[in-house]
Amino acid sequence: MDSLRALKIAASGELATLAVLLANLATVHRPELSSSAGPVHGCAYLFVIILTVRLSRATTIRVAALVPGIGGLIVLRQLARAAREEDSLSGRVS
Repeated sequence: MDSLRALKIAASGELATLAVLLANLATVHRPELSSSAGPVHGCAYLFVIILTVRLSRATTIRVAALVPGIGGLIVLRQLARAAREEDSLSGRVS
């Protein structure tokens, strides 16, 4: 599996587990749900940061990975924008 695909999976997992944690907090507040979804969210967050460091040397992209919950999605968007800019500078059209 390449790093970009892994980043997409980790970013989706980070956002999904955050949604589960917030919904649990706003509704029933089941401790067993928090204790299971919390570590998964934390691992996904760390995976996003690690994969971003591996994929990009741009400081702005690396800092975006530190945003909890949506950082992975921001990074994916910035990476796509950087790839489009690189293609336009080299004369290729996507």
